[in-house]
Amino acid sequence: MSAPLRLSLLLIAIGLAGCGGSVSHSNTPGPTPAPFTATADHVVLVVLENHSFNEVIGSSSMPYLNALASQHALATNYFADAHPSLTDYFLLTTGLPETIDNNFAGTVTDDNMVRALTGSNKTWRAYMEGLPSVGYAGDDVWPYLKHHDPFVYLSDVLSSTAMSANVVPVTQLSADLSSGTLQNFSFVAPDAENDAHSCPGNAPTCPDTDKLVRADNWLKNNIDPLINSPAFGNGVVIITWDEGDVTDIASGGGQVATVLVGPHVKTGFRSVTFYDHESTLRLILDLLHVSDHPGASAFAPSMGEFFQ
Repeated sequence: MSAPLRLSLLLIAIGLAGCGGSVSHSNTPGPTPAPFTATADHVVLVVLENHSFNEVIGSSSMPYLNALASQHALATNYFADAHPSLTDYFLLTTGLPETIDNNFAGTVTDDNMVRALTGSNKTWRAYMEGLPSVGYAGDDVWPYLKHHDPFVYLSDVLSSTAMSANVVPVTQLSADLSSGTLQNFSFVAPDAENDAHSCPGNAPTCPDTDKLVRADNWLKNNIDPLINSPAFGNGVVIITWDEGDVTDIASGGGQVATVLVGPHVKTGFRSVTFYDHESTLRLILDLLHVSDHPGASAFAPSMGEFFQ
């Protein structure tokens, strides 16, 4: 699909939602997803920022991520859906674009992964680096950026004290891992200085390699202990990027690197199948055997080929 056509379809979907503060859709159910045989007790999604596939894969600035991509599985034909960031974060969580404005201040009432997970008695938690406090749903507090945190726009979260308590600082991740309380689904987002979005130390300019080195070190320090923990057991880690470089408009949001790691993920696997963020949303729910597939995830290509 060409980038202009893909963006047009996204804009049509947004137009159907209207322009008010509350976004809602009347979704026509998609076809029932094909049976999915792989299973996981824990799925962890890590999202980094604003770099295209060819800036990351093979880069000497990201040895840890490239080692994971080489030793485990890599999607070589995976694309973000749009620019800017928030649209892609919503597609990862609701299967719909919802907005093309990072300053969107509304509430999303569409079906979403929180609703799908809780409806299937699955647990979840969003670990946000730099989050000022548990359940915080306010504006940016540098280096925390609200538009990198799609959960704080969802009506399911905003209307429930119990649900909002699942949006926590990333420091809680190691504590949950140590105590054996890791949730079925975990969303993990480094802050803007660690996710390759901005320069370390909030410097006004820096070589792009500085951003990549910082993000790679963050992954090694925070995600490697998770991958190697016996408590993770039957788990899957998915590392992706919200969008490619702003100049990369292939398929709408640019080609991005997506790496899968887990005991049942094929080793040294390279997929050439087309995937996008809706496929990742579907994969998360498929692995946890959740039957509700919000938005476009209902008919997104299955990522079952990545598993033994």
